[in-house]
Amino acid sequence: MDLWQPERVYFEPTAKDTIVGRRIQQYCEEHNVPILETTSHNQVRDLPGKDEKSKYAAAKKTLIVGTKRSMKLDPCRSSADYQFSLMTNCPGTCEYCYLFSTQGKKPYVRVYVNMEELFQTIDKYIEKKLPHATVFEAASTGDPLGVEHITGTLKDTIIHFGKLQKGKLRVVTKYSNVDGLLDIPHNNHTRFRFSINSNYVIKNFEHNVSNLWDRLRAAGKMAEAGYPLGFIIAPIMLHENWKQEYKELLEGLHRQLGAKSDSFIPFELIQHRFTMNAKNIIEERYPNTKLDMDPEKRIKKWGKYGRTKYVYPKEEAQEAKEYISNLIKDMFPHGHIQYFT
Repeated sequence: MDLWQPERVYFEPTAKDTIVGRRIQQYCEEHNVPILETTSHNQVRDLPGKDEKSKYAAAKKTLIVGTKRSMKLDPCRSSADYQFSLMTNCPGTCEYCYLFSTQGKKPYVRVYVNMEELFQTIDKYIEKKLPHATVFEAASTGDPLGVEHITGTLKDTIIHFGKLQKGKLRVVTKYSNVDGLLDIPHNNHTRFRFSINSNYVIKNFEHNVSNLWDRLRAAGKMAEAGYPLGFIIAPIMLHENWKQEYKELLEGLHRQLGAKSDSFIPFELIQHRFTMNAKNIIEERYPNTKLDMDPEKRIKKWGKYGRTKYVYPKEEAQEAKEYISNLIKDMFPHGHIQYFT
């Protein structure tokens, strides 16, 4: 797929005179992207669009460059000890995205430029936990690989973690533009996780991200470059021919990894779920969506803060868990299923 290019870029006042800010300005100049100014991301208004769908599309083509103000890192269980943000939101437009209920009416793509301050914060968190290692997640609020060709901050972060003895990094992505990350000193301190799914799910619900086969090829490249890998199969959907398609998915992954399939590889399995709030937003933005969000076919599950989610009935969820788990065990002898939820 073509790399994402914004239609407009807003800079907050403190963002321009930084290493990352200058990189982004250079990208805009080379690609004729208009540069605008704003006092804050909250002040960006008057984007094109007459309805919710068109305003959402315009926001997804808008990049806001700013500084991360809060340096307090939130816990990130069960993925890691803490999470931090290189960005908020992302260029992808997956119809089921869990960020829909938190990103507001205009989900701009926001990136942060104060990397030295972030790295100093990370180092302090590591010191607090010594002599134990601390694991950090860099993709909880957006997919940094989707804007890496513009910012370069993921590469910066991987290199920084490569120097740390007790700091480990985890990244998850739906993109395949990994070539710029292959020949850097990661020192096996970054576990790169690819979000993968059946062809049906990717073709129908994952827009403006890499296709399945490009992701699998990218995983093969990262394995050859010595990165520890992981895979998230999510959201698992029980669509027509789902068993055959998930089998083809894992067979394709096995082919791409080759001998690396014998390595320790963690898998995270997440079934499709939705909240009623997300369902309403999705149907407004994607009025012709094929997503199955009939609450009568699901059961309720209570999540954090008392939120109600709708998941598959227990028998169907158990069937999916056992089927996909057995495929993984057959093809990846040292594969480890971290959880099914």
